[in-house]
Amino acid sequence: MTVTTTGTDSGLRAKAQAHLGQHFTRRDVWQNEELPVFVRSEGCHLYDEQGRRFLDGLAGLFCVNMGHSRSDIVSAAAQQMETMAYSTNWGAAHPPSVEAASLIAELAPGDLDVTWFVNSGSEAVETAIKFARQYHRSQGRPERTKIISRSMAYHGVTLGALSVTGLPKIREPFMPLLEGVRHVPNTLGFTGDQGPADALECVRAIERAIVEEGPETVAAVFAEPVQNGRGALVPPDGYWQELRRICDRHGVLLVADEVICSFGRLGHWFGSGAFGTVPDMITFAKGATSGYAPLGGMIAREPLVRALYDSPLGGTFTHGATWGGHPVSTAVAVANITAMRDEHVLDNVRTLGPELRAGLEEIKQQHRVVKDVRGMGFFYAVEFTADRDAGAELSEEQSARVLREVLPAAFRKTGVVLRPDDRGATMLMVSPPLVADREVLGELLAGIAVMVDDVARSVHG
Repeated sequence: MTVTTTGTDSGLRAKAQAHLGQHFTRRDVWQNEELPVFVRSEGCHLYDEQGRRFLDGLAGLFCVNMGHSRSDIVSAAAQQMETMAYSTNWGAAHPPSVEAASLIAELAPGDLDVTWFVNSGSEAVETAIKFARQYHRSQGRPERTKIISRSMAYHGVTLGALSVTGLPKIREPFMPLLEGVRHVPNTLGFTGDQGPADALECVRAIERAIVEEGPETVAAVFAEPVQNGRGALVPPDGYWQELRRICDRHGVLLVADEVICSFGRLGHWFGSGAFGTVPDMITFAKGATSGYAPLGGMIAREPLVRALYDSPLGGTFTHGATWGGHPVSTAVAVANITAMRDEHVLDNVRTLGPELRAGLEEIKQQHRVVKDVRGMGFFYAVEFTADRDAGAELSEEQSARVLREVLPAAFRKTGVVLRPDDRGATMLMVSPPLVADREVLGELLAGIAVMVDDVARSVHG
């Protein structure tokens, strides 16, 4: 691969373009002379190699909940490395993984008491798929292997998690995937009080799919409390209670994929708690360590764990990973979650989240290119259109220009880093660190206002 350097960079960009594979990145972006190289971070900001400051409006990738460069979290990692850098959770235990699992059990809803640690959100979803299948097998129901999930939902990139994912564009290159996964409509267009939840089509479609597949063949329903794919979809009132009722009626496990929604993103420790439901499993990652170390996990209800282990057809959950519950990562999780609790960070999200939404709504009212603002807590999507008042959608060419040219240029101009999103619409994803104060949110909203201005000029001239 041929690369070029400029006289102002350190050569890092050229090396990245020659040797560092970029995740979900087109080649023209990878090889662009303005590919960002961030070298330092502090609080809610990143600094590139020229010393320019950028507001991290996406909290890394929905994960840096406690902000960057916290000495207490860094110290926890360093101390653990000095004490014991590695030990397994295979037939043994070590203090940081025990502490992390115990702390999570205190915070998780209901009897979700047992955590298997892994290294990422995708692995957490894989763990939940495998647990659901093995649980049913241990109870003498090996035919229960099918999964129900929702259209446009993102659940990860490993082959099992990708099978549950409902995004055609990222599934297609790897077909065929895991058999027996059925996707049903998501909650787009349904929010707030829509009347009795059991009468809503987005609910009825789930039970209908279970019945059509044969309830005796369905292992689990997977859903995010607020769905990321298709843009921060907040469910209608009563939706999660209906999912719980449906799954209980048909003997199906309910899995809340909370890789984004857990650890404060919605103003609650777990998104399930925000909607008053106890699922059978919760998957998590990202905010558990605020991105300071890789860690994911699956939390299961204790009665399910006991039933699997006590069954002569079970006895062991046949799953594990070398780095699962790594001492350094779990020590980081304990420091991170403890700081989040002691500093009342969730209160900050519940207080300022409505103000963030109000600011986004004000920008929407000023620009007819904003079709919708969706989300809650510190998690929002701004969806674009050609003309909201006229009901005119963006053309394919306009959408491509907004996503690939206008927004990236606006990030550089404003010094605010966000995520352009093309999953089902043309969107801007907003997810600041949970420690952001009013000053930071003001900086964020000012940057978004400029971005929307630039989109409007691109569309209307």
